[in-house]
Amino acid sequence: MQNSEEKVVAVIMVGGPTKGFPMVHHPISACKRIPNLAQIFLIGFYEQRELALYVSSISNELRVPVRYLKEDKPHGSAGGLYYFRDVIMEDAPSHIFLLNCDVCCTFPLSDMLVEHKRYGGMGTVLVIKVSAESANQFGELVADPITNELLHYIEKPETFVSDLINCGVYVFTPDIFTAIQDVSTQREDRGYNALIDWSYYLIPVYAVCLALKPSNWQQVV
Repeated sequence: MQNSEEKVVAVIMVGGPTKGFPMVHHPISACKRIPNLAQIFLIGFYEQRELALYVSSISNELRVPVRYLKEDKPHGSAGGLYYFRDVIMEDAPSHIFLLNCDVCCTFPLSDMLVEHKRYGGMGTVLVIKVSAESANQFGELVADPITNELLHYIEKPETFVSDLINCGVYVFTPDIFTAIQDVSTQREDRGYNALIDWSYYLIPVYAVCLALKPSNWQQVV
C-alpha cells in the first residue's frame, strides 16, 4: 500500500529535438506513470524562452507540474542535480528520479522504484546486458552477483570491464545530496575540479536489470 504522504519528483537532463518532438518528451511521458509524482524538473543549458511554450503545453497535457531550470554553466548530471537541490527538495520528496533524455526505452520506472525500496540503498541505477564488443561505448559497471550492490563503475573504458552498462536512469533518496557534497569537497581539497560524475561515488547504489532488452533500449547519439 502506498504512503499517502510520500512524494516523488523526477529530474530530466534535457537534450535536443527528435522526430518532431523535443527529445525530452519521451521520458516526461514515462514519468507520468510514477506513483505519487509531485513534479518534473528539466535541467539544461537552453534559454528559458526556447522551452517555455513546450513546458506549459506538456504540463497541461499531463496535468503534472513541469518546470525548467537553466544551468549557469555545464555541471554534469551529479553537479546539475546538486546545484538545484533546494528547488528539487521544495516538496520534501522521499525519492528522486534522474533520467538522461538521450535514452529511449520502456522506462520501467514504477518497477524500478519498488526494487529500489527493496534494496534499501541510497540509489538504484537501471542497467542492461550488452555484447562485449559494444560495452565500451557506454559506462560499464560491476555489481555483486548476490546483492546487486554496485562495486565498480567506469565510463567508456578502453578495455573490457563488464557487459553490464548504465542506462542513464536512476532513483535516489535525498541522501544523495549529502554524498555529492562530500565527494565534491574531497576533490576540491585535493586540488581537483569539483565537477564530478557518478564514477566517484562509493555509496550504497544497487544495479537493477528489469525486463529491458537490447531491442527496446537505445541511447541516442
